[in-house]
Amino acid sequence: MKTRLITLIAMVGLICLSVVGRATAAGDLYIYTWGEYTPPELVEKFEKKYDIDVRIDTYDSNETMLAKLKAGATGYDIIVPGDYMIAILIKEELIAKVNPNQMSNYKNVDPKWRDVYWDPGRQYSVPWAWGTTSFVVDTDKITGDPNTLKHLFDPQSAAKGKINMLRDVNDVINAGLRYLDLPRCNSNPNDLKKLLTLLEKQKDWVKSYNSETKELLVSGEAVVSMSWNGYAMRARDEKSSLVYAYPVEGYTGWMDNLAVPKTAANIDNAKLFMNFMMEPEHAAMVSNYARYSNGIMGSANFMDKELAAAPEVTLPAHAPSPEFVPPCDPDVVKAYDRLWTKLLR
Repeated sequence: MKTRLITLIAMVGLICLSVVGRATAAGDLYIYTWGEYTPPELVEKFEKKYDIDVRIDTYDSNETMLAKLKAGATGYDIIVPGDYMIAILIKEELIAKVNPNQMSNYKNVDPKWRDVYWDPGRQYSVPWAWGTTSFVVDTDKITGDPNTLKHLFDPQSAAKGKINMLRDVNDVINAGLRYLDLPRCNSNPNDLKKLLTLLEKQKDWVKSYNSETKELLVSGEAVVSMSWNGYAMRARDEKSSLVYAYPVEGYTGWMDNLAVPKTAANIDNAKLFMNFMMEPEHAAMVSNYARYSNGIMGSANFMDKELAAAPEVTLPAHAPSPEFVPPCDPDVVKAYDRLWTKLLR
């Protein structure tokens, strides 16, 4: 969009002064986030309101984002890390302490998402979306109870060669550890040997390691695929035979959050965006688009009615509780990286 100099006082009054300490905004906001995660109409609304041009780049895993930041990437003002990655970024001093808990819209954050393990008291981050990581089966091709990790690791004949795994080291490893009934954040050599054996055997049946799961499922290229619950719902919207599983062996819960890299050039604009996203209507726009829950009170009033009844969003009675996995110790991370490299080579 062409730059139009607008005065923020006319639009949001003195509130923004207390939030970010400035009365006008213009310029750019560079966001580094997951693919198919940001509603275009949300971006347009923010751009129009604050006269800021938003540019978006995407990544396919938390580790990809972390590697880019550690390599010296300086072009981003907002990133959207998962819960465990926020904890890592704080520890490594890669994100700015922007105190969203002092912003005017922080009052809308659900109390259960305030004092979280990855950012106690919310000094660095605000909620974007939360959900689960499990897998999807195409019930036109796969029979029986979908709620077991056997569909990934001891698959039916129809699934062999048509399994997609997320291209995410932690999600794949944690699924394997759950199937083997082994602890998470596991550096035990014997356990990791069992895990690698499992994953190498499974690799013969894996079509791809790809985080763009919806297209693979809808096209039929994959009949079983790891997936986030929002992608699963969007896929089911296009193919009714797809079912999101809640495996009895367990599955991952997560929350993605907005944070500001320490190298951000447009930090005031980043703060504006954070406060903007704690408004219920704007959080609901993300939920309606990406099909995930959010952590903002009052957003349900603006959300599509079918979300409340969707099995991908509202956990069925039979589903075990999701497991939120904190960041592992450095020795575990190194062991996982070695295992992942061996698997993918």
